[in-house]
Amino acid sequence: MAISSLGIGSGLDLNGILTSLMEVEQQPLIALQKKEFSSQSRISSLGTLRSALASLQSAAATLAPDIGKTAVEKYQTLRATASDSSIATATVSTGAIATSYSLTNITLAKAEQIRKSGSDLTIPAAGSNGTLSIQVGGPSADTVDVSVTGGSTLSDIATAINGAKAGVTASVINDGTTDHLILAANATGAANTTKVTGSAGWESFDYSTGTANSWTVRQAATSASVDINGLTVTSDTNTIENSISGVSISLLKESASGTSLSVSMDNSTNLTSALTTFVKAYNASAATIRELGAYNAETKVAGALQGDSTWRSAQNQVVNMLLTTAGGSSAYQTLTDIGVTIQTDGSLKLDSAKLTKAISADFDNVAGLVGKIGKAFNDGINNIIGATGTLTSATENTNRVIKDLQSRQDALELRLTQTQARYQKQFAALDTMLAGLNSTSSWLSQQLASLPGAYSGNNK
Repeated sequence: MAISSLGIGSGLDLNGILTSLMEVEQQPLIALQKKEFSSQSRISSLGTLRSALASLQSAAATLAPDIGKTAVEKYQTLRATASDSSIATATVSTGAIATSYSLTNITLAKAEQIRKSGSDLTIPAAGSNGTLSIQVGGPSADTVDVSVTGGSTLSDIATAINGAKAGVTASVINDGTTDHLILAANATGAANTTKVTGSAGWESFDYSTGTANSWTVRQAATSASVDINGLTVTSDTNTIENSISGVSISLLKESASGTSLSVSMDNSTNLTSALTTFVKAYNASAATIRELGAYNAETKVAGALQGDSTWRSAQNQVVNMLLTTAGGSSAYQTLTDIGVTIQTDGSLKLDSAKLTKAISADFDNVAGLVGKIGKAFNDGINNIIGATGTLTSATENTNRVIKDLQSRQDALELRLTQTQARYQKQFAALDTMLAGLNSTSSWLSQQLASLPGAYSGNNK
């Protein structure tokens, strides 16, 4: 007889027995799965380590000078400083030299501003449309035609002018009794005067320098002027460029006495900024690296790479990079000599005062040391995370292990499927056999019970 469900024929819990057997058979597969999970976790942790090292490498690379440039050239710069920065400031670029200048008789560039009372402006009635031609900057400047509508208010006229981008900004101010139209040129400088020409019927809007036509000049167009070491220099804007090679001066306030301007060599700012940025980047990366391999005694939780040889090698190499020396006879040979010290937790601390003192004492060699540190970190980290680096090799090896584990799991899962099918077949045969034996036993019992003289529990 055929048995469709294990145990029905025999009355035994064959499904439970099969499940227990398969749990035993699956132990090798579970072991492989645990190994794969561990390897996948390592890949993730190695990726975190790589990211931390890459960030540190990027920060360190900025310490080293570009090819063909010395560390001194990289960090040394000129800086312009005004004795009174409320009067003028300045920036320097290529071509500047270290010297000083006197800036006197300073006047600022201003934009022309004119106004006219609404009572003096005639706006034609509705239907009498026209044009206001506006020109800023003299006869050779472009003219912008502004379409105006008869019956408009002064505010409508101002809106039309602003929408045409005619080089002026129009506004309306009411003094309590009368609206006034204000036109302010957008550009400063004596050359940037305003000219307005109205078409027929709109002539009350006409204005040009020397022909006021009832317009009031609130502010005349003026250029900036400054005496630099006694020589008068003018500009349409309040920025004086090209008068001093490599120096751009911004005039802020009018002053007869003016201010002095010093262009001097700055050895500290760029170097201090670069080293400060590096220390911050190092501490951030080092904290991540340290956490990956640490063990917390209180929580009894280990870092993802605790005890990992690749992590230990990378950490040791990074620490050794900090010990890079300048070489030569300078007193400033290591980072410690210029104020960068390693703390008990492995982080770095910068003593700015000590760094400033070192820069003042021997800028060339301090700059050279910092540049050498940058190159040591850039090259050293490349040996870890580069195409042939130790971290890259470890990652590739772990990926190969994962691939092998997955292949072995696939083969084992197929074998387990076959094993389960074999057990089911064997148990089904056993169930059928036991069902037959039970049936035979029952038949024999019936036959024996029917024989003459057979004992029965009902016989008295």
